[in-house]
Amino acid sequence: MDIHNKVFVVTGAARGLGAAISKGLASKGANLALVDQNKELLDKSLKSYKNHKSEIKAYQANVSVEEDVIKLFDKIINDFGQIDGLVNNAGILKDGLLIKTKDKKIISKMSLHDWQSVIDVNLTGVFLCGREAAEKMIELGLEGCIINMSSISKKGNFGQSNYSAAKAGVVALTSVWAKELARYNIRVNAIAPGFVNTEMVANMNPEVLKKGIEKVPLKRLCTPDEIAHTAIYIFENEYLDGSVIEIDGGPR
Repeated sequence: MDIHNKVFVVTGAARGLGAAISKGLASKGANLALVDQNKELLDKSLKSYKNHKSEIKAYQANVSVEEDVIKLFDKIINDFGQIDGLVNNAGILKDGLLIKTKDKKIISKMSLHDWQSVIDVNLTGVFLCGREAAEKMIELGLEGCIINMSSISKKGNFGQSNYSAAKAGVVALTSVWAKELARYNIRVNAIAPGFVNTEMVANMNPEVLKKGIEKVPLKRLCTPDEIAHTAIYIFENEYLDGSVIEIDGGPR
């Protein structure tokens, strides 16, 4: 895919990986629909694109709410007339042990709220945005590409029952959609980052983060720009479909 003048939707675009991927696409001449729930951060992010000649618009939406997502994609089509790519990046963390004990006594357990809120954003949000983007592409007869953001936590990460389950589910959706949507020339791939130097990772428990970095052979955090580079590669390589690219510094 030639990224120049194509229209890309990026969720969770106000900061972190979403912002880095959006900036990378903009540098290639892409038109962007920046989506985030945080209007203040979104407006601030939009101002940083003032030197780009591409058409860039911001949309506030909660990706876990079906009505919001349907209205979002209708508005994007009304504004741009097409959607060529989607980056399903919006995500949250609510880490915690399934059961936490002290002196062999149970002191807490993961709440249903913490479980459900992560599943709602990180998995249901991917489903809703992927469904609506695919519908628009098919209706308009557009060849397109969807990138779902997974994580190396898809294999199961200590203290992340909710997040790990969601990211494993994202991989399953990627595989299913690649099979189902290929007939429409819509490709679907996923990126599974390791520890990336973003605001989300910075808010992790310092001890957990330190232990995580120690397991990485390259002994450092990934940069957001390295993930953005991978997203651009996926969009540009038109024979890449149904793949999950792990960008994790080597801890297989």
